[in-house]
Amino acid sequence: MIDNPRIEDLRRRIQKDPASIAFAQLAEEYRRIGDYLEAIRVCQAGLDQHPAYLSARVTLGRSLLELGRVEEAEAEFQRVLESAPDNIVARRALDDIQSRRGRVAVHAGAPVLADRPAPRDPVLAEFEAWIEVIAERRAGRH
Repeated sequence: MIDNPRIEDLRRRIQKDPASIAFAQLAEEYRRIGDYLEAIRVCQAGLDQHPAYLSARVTLGRSLLELGRVEEAEAEFQRVLESAPDNIVARRALDDIQSRRGRVAVHAGAPVLADRPAPRDPVLAEFEAWIEVIAERRAGRH
């Protein structure tokens, strides 16, 4: 058992309500501590019930990418962009995947040369992920 009060709280919430969207937060917590397999498992289980929850798909893609499962991660990020073409985290992740493959990536309509990928700031990426979650929650209220 992990000694993490946030994870334990989220687990309890999901046990009380298995259909809760708290699964996305739990998966993100697992991803943050480096437990990518558990993050993937939680995302996949939650996405079975909430397939349109985009931030969970981003967490799934990021976790898959950390484990080197690039094709699966790419498919998740593509799926996010089909629903939300302006999703910055998914766009950057796809650009990074394309750059790693040595291809020209397209970001916001402008080509980015593969040998000169945009610098990746992990703090900024994390901030953007949280902004995405907030925007999704606000959109769900209206």
